[in-house]
Amino acid sequence: MTNSNSGTNGSTGMDQTRMISGAAGGALLLMGLKKRGILGLTLAGVGGYLAYRAATGQDPVMAAAGLSGNATAAKPIFVEHSVVIDRPAQLVYDYWRKLENLPQIMSHLESVTVLDEKRSRWVAKAPLGTHVEWEAEIVNDKPGERIGWHSLPGATVDNAGSVQFESLPGGGTRVHVALSYRPPAGALGAAVAKLFGEEPSQQIAEDLQNFKATFEGTNPKV
Repeated sequence: MTNSNSGTNGSTGMDQTRMISGAAGGALLLMGLKKRGILGLTLAGVGGYLAYRAATGQDPVMAAAGLSGNATAAKPIFVEHSVVIDRPAQLVYDYWRKLENLPQIMSHLESVTVLDEKRSRWVAKAPLGTHVEWEAEIVNDKPGERIGWHSLPGATVDNAGSVQFESLPGGGTRVHVALSYRPPAGALGAAVAKLFGEEPSQQIAEDLQNFKATFEGTNPKV
């Protein structure tokens, strides 16, 4: 039973990756055709490559190099950001620990559904109106101080990270987010996501600033 579910999750992840690649490829191809010069040719070339790979499931670049499709997996990308919030650490932790609150903090999240005490299902926005989803498990939970997690096998976006809540003199809290992830479609997917403003480093920095403004300006319900 477990092997069957893992295969299904893996297939879903591959389908989502191909959908993202196809949407990004089509957009880049059109953008490249509208531009002139080297930039236009480059965008059109990358767009055509992504569209072909999405449509056929084959990677002509890796095939020409004599490498398997698995070799396209990017090295993990590491993101870190911090923000100081003028609220007690326990209050901030309590809000984050209720995972259903996170889409209110992070604009790229569509939903977080709690499955049990440790596991949850996440749906996030991706470039060009697409979305990705995965299941995650909390592996380190220290009330008022830290939450650590990692994605479960079959995730479209393989990720792991932690949020630390450091109490500061005067009653404030330094919230530090550290995230490691492998983007859909590998390193090229990360570049395309960044081009369309959907790159996690940008998102997290903006979301933390928005969270600070909202949390300090209201009395949020935990």
